[in-house]
Amino acid sequence: MADVDVIRQVLDGPWAELRQALRRDLDPDLFIPLDPENSLEEHRRDTTERLLRATEVISTHNVLEPSEPAKLVIASEMLGHANLSLFVKSGVQFGLFAGVIANLGTDRHRRDVLPKALDCSLLGCFAMTESDHGSDVQSLETTATYDPATDEIVITTPHPGAQKEYIGNAARDGRMAAVFAQLEVDGTNHGVHCILVPIRDEQGEALPGVWIGDCGAKMGLPGVDNGQLRFDAVRVPRTNLLDRYGTIGEDGTYSSPIDSHNRRFFTMLGTLVRGRISVGGAGAAAARSGLTLAVQHALGRRQFPNPLAGDEGELLLLDYQTHQLKLLPLIARSYALAAAQNELVGDLDRIERRRLESPELDDEHDRRELEARAAGLKAVQTRHTTDTLQICREACGGAGYMAVNRFAALKADTDVFTTFEGDNTVLLQLAGKALLTRYQTEVSDLDPVGIARFAARQVTGAMIERVGGSGLVQRLIARGRSREAESPLADRGGQLVLIEDRERHLLDTLAARMRSAPKDDPVAAAQVFNRCQDHLVATAEAHVERIALEALVEAVDEVGEPGAREVLDLVCDLFVHDLLHRHRAWYLEHGRISSGESKDVVRRRADLCAQLRPHAALLVEAFAIPAPWLTNELATA
Repeated sequence: MADVDVIRQVLDGPWAELRQALRRDLDPDLFIPLDPENSLEEHRRDTTERLLRATEVISTHNVLEPSEPAKLVIASEMLGHANLSLFVKSGVQFGLFAGVIANLGTDRHRRDVLPKALDCSLLGCFAMTESDHGSDVQSLETTATYDPATDEIVITTPHPGAQKEYIGNAARDGRMAAVFAQLEVDGTNHGVHCILVPIRDEQGEALPGVWIGDCGAKMGLPGVDNGQLRFDAVRVPRTNLLDRYGTIGEDGTYSSPIDSHNRRFFTMLGTLVRGRISVGGAGAAAARSGLTLAVQHALGRRQFPNPLAGDEGELLLLDYQTHQLKLLPLIARSYALAAAQNELVGDLDRIERRRLESPELDDEHDRRELEARAAGLKAVQTRHTTDTLQICREACGGAGYMAVNRFAALKADTDVFTTFEGDNTVLLQLAGKALLTRYQTEVSDLDPVGIARFAARQVTGAMIERVGGSGLVQRLIARGRSREAESPLADRGGQLVLIEDRERHLLDTLAARMRSAPKDDPVAAAQVFNRCQDHLVATAEAHVERIALEALVEAVDEVGEPGAREVLDLVCDLFVHDLLHRHRAWYLEHGRISSGESKDVVRRRADLCAQLRPHAALLVEAFAIPAPWLTNELATA
C-alpha cells in the first residue's frame, strides 16, 4: 500500500516544511470564494482585507525576506490553490512592487521603501504595460526626463497609446507606482528604466498630474483593482530612480555598469523572473485543485446500470474508461510539471542567493538559462491549467457549472494567466530563441534578423542542457541508446531517448531553416524568421516536456518506499505515453516509432489509466489541498 505522505513529499519538494506550515496556519476563511452577489467594491475591499491578514501569517515564516527568494514563490503557489484574487493581489504587492524595489533598487531603496512594501503599509503597483505596447516592453513610450535645474525626473504620458493599462492595485489601493519609462538624460535616451512615482495621497486622492482610471469588471479576478495611469509632467526626486543598473549622479550625468543598451534592458527584466515563476506555479496549483474536485466527484457519482458495478447497480464515473482517459493523464502531467517547478524554484533560489550574498559571482549564463526555462514552463503550465479546468468542469457535468463547486471562479480567474506575466506565445518564442545557440547571451540582444544571421553561423547539432544534477538521466539515456534491438518503450531509458530525440530533431531542423536566411537581406531574413515561428514554438514546448519528464524521473528515483515508488513509476509511464499519444503523428512521420508501436501507445495509455484507477484518490490526496480551502458539494454529489 502506497504511503500518501511519501508521495506528497515528492510534490512538495525541498519546501515541504514550509508548505505544511502554510497549510496549517493560513486561515481557511482566506479561501472562501468571493460572493458572486457582492459588488465590485465589496470584492476589492474583501480581497485587500484578506491580503493584510495573509501578510501577518506568511511574514511569520520569513516568506517576505529578500534573502529567502524561494519562499515567496512557494507561498504564492499555495494561495493559487483556491483564491486567485488574493494570489494576484499579493503577487502585485510582493512579487512585482516589492520585487522590483529589491531587485532594481539600491541600498537606499531597500532601506527606506522596501520594508513598507513588505508590511503593506505602502500599497503599490507595477506600471509596465501600455495600451500600445504590452509584450514589447523595450518600445514603451512613457518618458522619464531628468531636469538638472530641479534635480527631478519628469514623468509624462506623451499620448493616449502610452497610457499604463491593466495595472493591478491601481484603481483602488495603490499609493505608489513602479513606473517603467524611457529615461532621457541630457538629451540622450538610455532606454527603459523604473522610477517610483507616488500616485495617491493618504486620503486616497490622485496626486496632481496623475490620472487614474478603473478597468472595471473583468472575466475574473473581481478582487483585483486593475486600473489605468497617465502622467502629466509629474515630478519626482532623482533618487526615486531604481538605479542598480543605471544611475544619475549628483552632477546630473548618467552611468551604468552595463554598457550595452540591450544587455542592460534584458538584465533588468531578468531580475523580475520570480513573478513569472510564481504565475506558472499558481496556475499549476489551480489545475491540481480542479483535478481534486473532479476526482472527488467521479468517486462519488454513479451513472447508468452496468454489470461491472455488481451489487451497486450503477458504475462510478471513474470506472468508465473514457472518464479515466480524461482525468488520469492530466494528473500525470500535473506531477511532472510540479517536479519541473520544484527544479526551477530550486535554481531560482540558488542563483538569487548567490547574487545577494556574492554579487561578483553572479553568472549571466545561469540567469539567462533560468529566464528561458521560466518562460517556457510558465507557458506550458498555464496552458495545462486552462485545458485541465475545462476538462474537469465537463467531467463534473452540470454540477461543475455551479458556482459553489468552484470551477466558475477557477476558470475565470486563471484564464488571464495565459497572457499576463508574458503572453504564452511570446514566451515560447523567447524560450525557443534561447535554445538556438549554446550561448544565450549572444542571441538575446538580437532582433529577428540578427537571430537568423546568428543561426546561420552555427554548426549543426543541438545542445541539450540537463536540469537535474544526479547524472541519473544521462545514465538511463545511455542505456536506452545501447538497446537498439529492443522497443524504445521497453524501459525508462528508451522512453527518455524518444522524448529527447524529438526536441533535438526540432532544434536541429529549426537551426537549418534559419541558416537559409540571406545574410545581406534584412527583409528576407525577417520573412524566414516569421515562417519559422510555429517551428520555434514547437521546439520550446518539446523542451519543456523533456525537462518535465527528466525532473519527474529524478524525483521518483529518490523515493524509497516500495508502494509509493510503484505508483509513481506508473504515473511516470502514463506521462510518457500521454506525450507520445499527443505527438504520435510526429513520431510516425519521422520514423521514430512504427505504426504498430503507435497503436501500442494508444493501448498502453488506456491500460495505464486502468492500473492507476485504484490509486486516483491517493494521487489527488497527495496534492495535500486542505479540505476547507476547497469547500464544495462535488464530493457528495
